[in-house]
Amino acid sequence: MFGRWLSRYATGLRSLHSQNFRLFTIGNCISLIGRWMQRVGVGWLAWTLTHSSFWLGLIAFADLFPTIFLSPLSGILADRYDRRRIMLFTQHAALIQALLLAVLTSTGLINIEGLFVLTLGLGVADAINQPARLSWLPSLVKAADLPSAVAVNSIVFNIARFIGPAIAGIVIAGSGVVITFVLNALSYAVFIATLLCIRLKSKPHGHKRSNIWHEMRAGYRYTARHPQIGPVFLMLILTALGIRGIPELTPALAEMAFQRGAGGFAVLITMIGLGALVAGLWITGRDLSKDLASLIIRHVLCLSLSVLYLAINHEFFIALSLFFVIGFSLAVTGISAQTMVQMKVAEHMRGRVFALYGVVYRGGSAIGALWMGTAASCYGVRWTMYAGAALCFAAWYWAKRSIGPRHEAE
Repeated sequence: MFGRWLSRYATGLRSLHSQNFRLFTIGNCISLIGRWMQRVGVGWLAWTLTHSSFWLGLIAFADLFPTIFLSPLSGILADRYDRRRIMLFTQHAALIQALLLAVLTSTGLINIEGLFVLTLGLGVADAINQPARLSWLPSLVKAADLPSAVAVNSIVFNIARFIGPAIAGIVIAGSGVVITFVLNALSYAVFIATLLCIRLKSKPHGHKRSNIWHEMRAGYRYTARHPQIGPVFLMLILTALGIRGIPELTPALAEMAFQRGAGGFAVLITMIGLGALVAGLWITGRDLSKDLASLIIRHVLCLSLSVLYLAINHEFFIALSLFFVIGFSLAVTGISAQTMVQMKVAEHMRGRVFALYGVVYRGGSAIGALWMGTAASCYGVRWTMYAGAALCFAAWYWAKRSIGPRHEAE
């Protein structure tokens, strides 16, 4: 039995046989570790400047919300132009943002308004980058290895989400938040270097250009009418609104509910990353060519119950295990949804569909963070989590009745 699982696990990692994908994975991993370090640093800096859960939500909103406005346009750019050049441009912009943040913070010139503007700038760069990065993935591997590449990409993301906050917690406690911004700038430089080392045969894009608004509407119509992608996107919207804003409330939860300060905050965020990392390793050994819809539905229910228990719970060590479960289920739903999209989407629509995926995944999280931060400042963190759990449970109930029977029939 163990040998069979080991064989399936090795098959799940076969995308790493591609040298180009290995280079991309190494650079992406280092960059994401730096990005998560900065995200933790920004969250703690926002809390120390204001001690306001509203501002925590607003800063997270600034990071994520540009995706809603810019992703449809950036999806068209990813379908029209060289995706590596788009990534190089956005990585240089992100590097400059990290350096500015480090300089302003170290000189004492940073304030919450300045932090908001800088975070908004990084959100714009990420909104342009994400469709190009996700739609570039099939260029790095064989078509048969694409599910493996999606799983490996997710493992890398979650390794970073585990390691980044852990390092950030140590750095913030020992040296302050400035070092997290400096290390993030260095990580972007490494990723830029690896992107330049990747060698691909140039291919004609094959995308007929037309009116930009027509192309944008075509992307929306294609996604909404697709029998698998459309319903999954709707479920992801509901779970993003109900659950994905919760990590942004962690500084308030750590200090106000558990009296644990920066150390508790970093440990809670790290447990989400650890859960997601374990999920990535677990799902790599599965056959991702089938049963994705039911896998997503089960873990949406798990998210609902975990957040409900988190709202009731008053013990820090139980909260750690719940954050682990939340991280695990969020990763499973995310990997499964992205794999389904990669496998089902038409090539000429790939950039636009992944732009809309970014709107759902990041934009939904932004709105979730904003309303949760506002609600937490008015009604408290726990009542806000009750509301988030209820919304996620509604998503599960709808998906169980609508998506489940459809896929069972197929």
